[in-house]
Amino acid sequence: MVYLPGDREGALLVRSQADVRQVSAAIRSAVAAAGAGQVEDIRTLDSVVEGTIGRERLVAALSTVFGALATLLAAIGLYGVLAYGVSRRTAELGIRMALGAQRRNVQWMVLRESLQMAAAGTGVGLAAAYAATRLVSSMLYGVKPTDGLIFAGSALVLAFVTALAGFLPARRASRIDPMVALRYE
Repeated sequence: MVYLPGDREGALLVRSQADVRQVSAAIRSAVAAAGAGQVEDIRTLDSVVEGTIGRERLVAALSTVFGALATLLAAIGLYGVLAYGVSRRTAELGIRMALGAQRRNVQWMVLRESLQMAAAGTGVGLAAAYAATRLVSSMLYGVKPTDGLIFAGSALVLAFVTALAGFLPARRASRIDPMVALRYE
C-alpha cells in the first residue's frame, strides 16, 4: 500500500507482527532492490499517530491545569465566603453554644450550609454542562459527551473541595467561646 501525504514524496506502510528493528533491515533492502530510492525514516504507526495528536494533547493538558486552577480559586472563594459568614454570625453561634449546643452540632451546621451551596451549584453546573455537550462533542476522543462517570466524578470532586473549604470555618465556629462571642458586638 502506498500513502502519499501532502508534505512528503511518498510513504510505504508495512504491516508486521515482528519488531520494528527486525523488519527495518528487510524493508530497506527491499526498497533498494526495487530501485525506488533510499528509505529515510522508519516509524511505527503509533509514533505517527502520537505526532499528529500533539496539539490535542497540549490542549487537554492546558485544560486540566486551568480546570485545577479554577477549582482552587473556587475553593478559596468559598472558604472566604464561609469564613466571613461565620465571623458575621459570631454572636449567634456564641448564643447557641451558651444555650447548650454541642461543638459538633455547630460544626455540622456550618458545614451543611456549605454543602447545600455546593449541591445547588453542582446541580446548575451539571445541567449547564449537559446542555453544552453538543458544543464540545467534536473535540472529544474516546469519551462520550454525556459520560455519566465523568459527570459523577466531577460532582464528587466538587463536593470534596467544598467540604474541605468549609471545614476550617466550621471548625472555627465550633471553637467559639460563648462569653467572648456574647461580648463581641
